Amino acid sequence: MPHSAVGAIVVVRHGETQWSRAGRHTGVSEVMLTSTGTNQALALGRALSAWRFLSVFTGPPARARDTASLAGWHETCIDPDLAEWDFGGYEGLTLAETRERAGHPDWLLWDDGVVPGRTPGESLAHVGARADRVLARARRFLEHGHVAMVADDHILRILSARWLGMPPQSGRLLSLSVGSFSVLTREHGRPVITQWNTPAAR
Repeated sequence: MPHSAVGAIVVVRHGETQWSRAGRHTGVSEVMLTSTGTNQALALGRALSAWRFLSVFTGPPARARDTASLAGWHETCIDPDLAEWDFGGYEGLTLAETRERAGHPDWLLWDDGVVPGRTPGESLAHVGARADRVLARARRFLEHGHVAMVADDHILRILSARWLGMPPQSGRLLSLSVGSFSVLTREHGRPVITQWNTPAAR
C-alpha cells in the first residue's frame, strides 16, 4: 500500500533474463527479458497499481526500460547513474567461472572487485558514488510524493544501503530477486526500509 504521509522510493529489480536465470554477471551487456521476465513486469504493474509516482527512473539497459514499460510506466527518466555495476573482465561469467578466471576459489564481488576486460570495470566506491547522485535527485521529489526506480540487482542494493546511511559494501546484506519490489521511506524522520524483496508474481 502507498505511504500517504511521506514520500517513498519504490525500487524495482527488472524481470528475469536468460543471464539472470543462469547467474551470470550482467553489467553493460544487453540481455532481453525472458517470457517469465515479461510476466513478472506485468505483475509488477498490477502489484503497484495503487501507487502514483511523480517520477520513474530507469537504468539504461533495455531490460530495465522494458520492465518499466510493461508495468505501465511509459514516461520515464533514463538515468545513467542507475546502470548496473560494470563487471569488466567478469562480465557474462557465473560465480564459478569468475573464481576460475580470478584464480581465487573464494572470490566474492563485494570483497575482491573486478578486473578490466572489454570495459574497464568499476570499483564499489564508484558505484556507491553513482547511487548517492541518484538519491540526491530523487530526494527533490519526496516532499511531494513517491518515485520509482527500475534497475539491476547490485546498483539497487547499494542504493538501498546508502539510503540507510550504510557504506556501499552493506549492499551485500540485501538480497534482491528479479521481478521484485521494495519500499524505502522514512519513519520519525529517519530512513528505513518498510518492505523488501517482495515478489510481484505470486
